[in-house]
Amino acid sequence: MSSLKNKTLFISGGSRGIGLAIALRAARDGANVTIAAKTAEPHPKLPGTIYTAAEEIEKAGGKALPVICDIREETQVAEAVAKTVEKFGGIDVCINNASAIQLTGTLETDMKRYDLMHQINTRGTFLVSKMCIPHLKLAQNPHILNLAPPLDMDPKWFKNHVAYTMAKFGMSMCTLGMSAEFAKAGIAVNSLWPLTAIDTAAIRNLLGGETVAAMSRSPEIMADAAHAILTRPSRETTGNFFIDELVLREAGVTDFSKYAPGSKGALAGDFFVPDAIFAQTDTKVNGFL
Repeated sequence: MSSLKNKTLFISGGSRGIGLAIALRAARDGANVTIAAKTAEPHPKLPGTIYTAAEEIEKAGGKALPVICDIREETQVAEAVAKTVEKFGGIDVCINNASAIQLTGTLETDMKRYDLMHQINTRGTFLVSKMCIPHLKLAQNPHILNLAPPLDMDPKWFKNHVAYTMAKFGMSMCTLGMSAEFAKAGIAVNSLWPLTAIDTAAIRNLLGGETVAAMSRSPEIMADAAHAILTRPSRETTGNFFIDELVLREAGVTDFSKYAPGSKGALAGDFFVPDAIFAQTDTKVNGFL
């Protein structure tokens, strides 16, 4: 299978950034996409709402369902999934994209923010997956894709922001556990993570601004890598912690310049990428941390 035509994707937090890029790539195939996110009104610092995302998806050739959904709320997730099935007849792909970040040490992390990260990242991924799985079991090539990192237990990923790392690795543990749990059902459960920083609102507002954005790739590299994964046979593609560039290299891509047209030197490496993975590519990367 090389296309997502007529497939239905349920994407959490897909009103902007990587989630929206994945939605638009699927839409160009003629896919159906539910954007389940909280942003219904324009935000002063964050572009896009569920409604502008839906418009872009329709213009790209897909069908869209914008749903206001806080993935911390079980009833809202259940309703969003039900609306998706009612409109499109089922769910083929679940993308756990919604995430919260705060890079602070133990003493600087207030518990309200700790709870937010764990409720959205770990609990939200578990909940959205749980609600989608009964419908994925009925699909021909079902996939869950978590935007979560490889499980690398190097202390360097924990020492400066243990609360965030725990929350993000919680998403990765959903991949590890559910891929084994639902292997017999034929549901692929994988993670996808970028080799380099990705130019998103998080980068521009929290992680270095224009300087780091200029050393980042566009969200389209994640969208193209996600597409390559989601079009693979689900029974042969599960339990993996994929890295975007390596996925695309395996698919035959050799020129990555289009994903970082403004870059004039080495790119910023992303969090959580093991040194061994950087060694598998000739992409010039500076340490991000």
